Amino acid sequence: MMERKSHIDTFGTVALVLFAVNFGFNQVVIKVTSDGFNPVFQAGLRSAGAVLVLFLWMRLRGISISLPRAAIPGGLAAGLFFTVEFICVFLALDLTTVSRASIMLYSMPVWLGLLAHLLIPGERMSGLRLLGMALAMGGVALALSDSSSEGARWTGDLLALLAAFCWAGIALCVRITPLSKVPPAQQLMMQLVISAPILLLLAPLFGPLLRSVELIHLIGLTYQILAIATFGFLAWFWLLTVYPAASVASFSFLSPIFAVLLGWLILSEEIALNVWIALLLVAAGIYLINRKPRLG
Repeated sequence: MMERKSHIDTFGTVALVLFAVNFGFNQVVIKVTSDGFNPVFQAGLRSAGAVLVLFLWMRLRGISISLPRAAIPGGLAAGLFFTVEFICVFLALDLTTVSRASIMLYSMPVWLGLLAHLLIPGERMSGLRLLGMALAMGGVALALSDSSSEGARWTGDLLALLAAFCWAGIALCVRITPLSKVPPAQQLMMQLVISAPILLLLAPLFGPLLRSVELIHLIGLTYQILAIATFGFLAWFWLLTVYPAASVASFSFLSPIFAVLLGWLILSEEIALNVWIALLLVAAGIYLINRKPRLG
């Protein structure tokens, strides 16, 4: 177990950059895997697979899977937000490009900052954070204003934006309910256990469960279960226990940048100039929102 750090060191920097690459690449993997699976079915299989892997990992580590009674309402709320978030994310990536979906999804710190400003004492927005919020919201508006967008792409953009709201809802549940006192693995297990059956039951409403499954789609699903839904989330929680939360969060601006670049490189997505500008505005806004002001 690493001792608590007061600042981001070299190991932390490398780990957080790799984390951002991993989550940026995940947007590409979801889009590719959707060619083989109904998007909501894919999300359900991911949650179900992650429940099994996380359960085995928790048993090996001697971590209880049951939540304290006081934390159950917050856990249920977080689980429902988690379910809606990933319905929206997976459908969004089926309808729009990785670049546009990522800009919308990673606007989450804006909505979390706004909710915290309204609901959490001592979380008032500073001038720097207000500037960051304005930049990020401007980036989202610019991306949405693309006059060349077709109806399906517009729907995907809005679904990704709704997913960002739900992601902020999860973070708020963890902040303001007794769920905050629960170990990260138990928080994640609650969200996976709630989402898996709901997603699998709803999946037939979104078309045939299987499209044209090939080996690459099975590899993509396995990657999501292991590298994202189980150990990716656990690594993020672990980094938060070692390094200051504000410093860890400040690296989140890298994820949409890597997602857009990887969508461009791997999927050959055409990215208009206004999307590049929107990306830079959102990334700068996220950085300013999470930046810890210097004292003195």
